[in-house]
Amino acid sequence: MRILSLLLALAFTVSFGHAQTADEIINKYLTATGGVEKWQKLEGIKMSAKVNQGGMDIPLDIFNLKDGRQMTVVTFQGKSIKQGVYDGTTLWSTNFMTMKAEKSDAETTENFKTALGDFPDPFLNYSAKGYKVELVGKETVEGTETFKIKLTKKPVLVEGKSEENVSFYFFDAEEFIPIMVESEIKVGPAKGQISQITMSDYQEVNGLFFPFSLGQGVKGMGSQPITMTKIELNPQVDSKEFVFTEEK
Repeated sequence: MRILSLLLALAFTVSFGHAQTADEIINKYLTATGGVEKWQKLEGIKMSAKVNQGGMDIPLDIFNLKDGRQMTVVTFQGKSIKQGVYDGTTLWSTNFMTMKAEKSDAETTENFKTALGDFPDPFLNYSAKGYKVELVGKETVEGTETFKIKLTKKPVLVEGKSEENVSFYFFDAEEFIPIMVESEIKVGPAKGQISQITMSDYQEVNGLFFPFSLGQGVKGMGSQPITMTKIELNPQVDSKEFVFTEEK
């Protein structure tokens, strides 16, 4: 019995010693998708996509630059409508009804600026950003075994009060790529419910891998499919495209 107990203890120790840690999973993820060096050299991304809305494919162009500037351009009924545009100072969008540019409120702008360091990936140099990660355990997502990692970023403002900013990433246990992200919705009609984003169909673009198929919605209520048609790295974009003007 004593020998059996020692063998069991040894087996447990070996198993525990080879258990994955959050840092190991993150490092394997960054390596599997191109490597830290390539991610750090990235200056910008342009993602061309289409969203199916009521049987109609609506084209989108999404720009994210390393200096924080970004915008989404929606093409609808022959018009280009800009959403979530940040020019380095001002966050603004085009009102769909008036087709005029409108600045976002102070709280939304402040929360946006808090997340500027996320480019090109929140897990890249996460500790230097003041973020924390925790391996929660394993969980099966639609038949795929995953590692569930809790990512805690800088707090956000909700109605003037500082609140915890937490997301849960589910990494494929074999491929070490995230296939789903969940987070609590803080404002709006769906407040208190869980936002769910799924990612699949990873493809290589100049040595880096990106998901070309996404789904976005509220947990348990279905999702909106988003299909990438093209991804460009380090795109050339006219700075004027980001600037807020009253005439837009």
